Amino acid sequence: MNSFFNDIQGKINQALESSPAKDIEKNVKAMMTQGFSKLDLVTREEFDIQAQVLAKTRAKLEALELRVVELEARLAAQGGTVSTAASSTPAAQAAGDALPGATDPSAPHVILDKP
Repeated sequence: MNSFFNDIQGKINQALESSPAKDIEKNVKAMMTQGFSKLDLVTREEFDIQAQVLAKTRAKLEALELRVVELEARLAAQGGTVSTAASSTPAAQAAGDALPGATDPSAPHVILDKP
């Protein structure tokens, strides 16, 4: 009895593989792959890596901002003067002095890929 069902299942699978539906599926997959290759997409792995890099960078930025605030407070306590800029965060002030246009979204950016 089992061989009867196995034979029927084999014939059904063979019929499905040679059916026009299988050809349509292959063609749709090929067209989608070609369309996706024309788009500027990244893999999930690349996206996850960049998200991790961004999280680490944000953490470092927050730590540096706190350090700058501490140093400014220490300098002010010693009787020194602290210059203030139009920006609200010390890191933005330092970035504005060191890298003009760094906060300008239309400025060109360089993205380095790790091998």
